[in-house]
Amino acid sequence: MAAVDWFANEVAAQPARRAPRPQSRAAPRRRTEGRRLTGGIVWISLFAVLLAGVVALNVAVLRANIALNNENQKQLQLQSENQTLASLVSSAGSSLRIQQAAHRLGLVPAQAADTSYLDLAHH
Repeated sequence: MAAVDWFANEVAAQPARRAPRPQSRAAPRRRTEGRRLTGGIVWISLFAVLLAGVVALNVAVLRANIALNNENQKQLQLQSENQTLASLVSSAGSSLRIQQAAHRLGLVPAQAADTSYLDLAHH
């Protein structure tokens, strides 16, 4: 039996490949390396400035929170003092205390039979 080469026509029809060109070695570009280095320094500097800004912002917020906490403590202290003073005013104006002060001055309550009303409209 004879062997049949089915791909013989396709191999013959393909053009011959060109030999690869010898690649010339280009001189190293110093200019691009300098630009890359400068670009890296710029990015690092930019990130350092941004980081410093974030730290400064956090410090400012911390200071504001401390000041707010101090003001809240002062507010609570003043509210406590106001409640104490309101209690003193309330006890100073109580009817029992007024009666005791009047009795010390020699004043006595009037009898209900001795009191009368004066009508100013007919006068």
